[in-house]
Amino acid sequence: MTEDENKAVRSLTDIAQSIYDQIDSGRIPKMTLPLRTKGNIRFDPKHGVFKYGKATGARSAKKVNGALMLLRTMYVLEFIEDMIATSKSSTLREMYYISEGWEKAKFSSQDESNLLAEDLEIVTACMREDLKLRAEENGASIIGDIDITEMDRKGRLKKINCRDDVGDSGYGIPNNVEKEKVQLLSTNAKFVIAIETGGMFDRLVENGFDEDFNAILVHLKGQPARATRRIIKRLNEELNLPVVVFTDGDPWSFRIFASVAYGAIKTAHISEYLATPTAEFVGITASDITNYQLPTDKLTDMDVRALNAELKDPRFADEYWRGEIETMLKLNKKAEQQALAKYGLDFVTDKYLPEKLTNMGVLR
Repeated sequence: MTEDENKAVRSLTDIAQSIYDQIDSGRIPKMTLPLRTKGNIRFDPKHGVFKYGKATGARSAKKVNGALMLLRTMYVLEFIEDMIATSKSSTLREMYYISEGWEKAKFSSQDESNLLAEDLEIVTACMREDLKLRAEENGASIIGDIDITEMDRKGRLKKINCRDDVGDSGYGIPNNVEKEKVQLLSTNAKFVIAIETGGMFDRLVENGFDEDFNAILVHLKGQPARATRRIIKRLNEELNLPVVVFTDGDPWSFRIFASVAYGAIKTAHISEYLATPTAEFVGITASDITNYQLPTDKLTDMDVRALNAELKDPRFADEYWRGEIETMLKLNKKAEQQALAKYGLDFVTDKYLPEKLTNMGVLR
């Protein structure tokens, strides 16, 4: 059992002991948790990310729903301890279905089981991976001149170059990218570019952007999985590589950038493990729509509401983001990365990205 697994077991045991002690002393048992709301998000200057504030709520057995969640918690604690003891793991979906055998403690929806998994991360201060729980999907892909070692299923470390030893789809990021599973050895790359869409990732790969500009390309696959955000942070901190994020130009893509740079509300309790505060946004911006006369779509009512919400989001509080969001609202337009193809398939790699990255100081 690893040190992190030992810590997880101790923390889980403490939770069970606390609930038992409350019952044994005649008190109604409860669990205290941070409120997971936008209003309880605070900037943490030490880590440069947004985390939960001090506001808390209680999950109490005073009401039936609270009592059922505490009952489910006890079942989940035992389930996780059994997995750690037997070196097994479970997807969040599997845990939801396993609860079918827990009679009254079974979950009524996967949202409930996912929420409880997040609660346990917060209370134990352990990563979900330490609790042997994983999402359905892995992270996305990496292509670039970086040597890594990955532990295979038989516990052997295999060395891989993420450019020379992979195909066009790149190195597939696994669920667990912690150091005991994936080691980052060395790289000749100068920066990391995280790319929202598969089409644009493929365009940069086909055009040889990683080789021409000594870059590591990371496909975000839309809203990035935790493993993707974690590997980006490790590339930034351990190899001292600047990170830029290249997305579509719409409110939802802005939020993708924010989750990479500052953390998401859902995972604010582990932002310091997942977020890369020095990451910069390279586009598509509202200004790009005008400057490059890009093909656009009209903002939907939902887009407008999302942009107005971002004006109140602390992750978009600086002058740059306020200007870009207000410009987009004024234009009433949004644009995709692929809109750059208006000027040809090579425009994005020959002109758009080199110019913007040079202006940002990433390329010299």
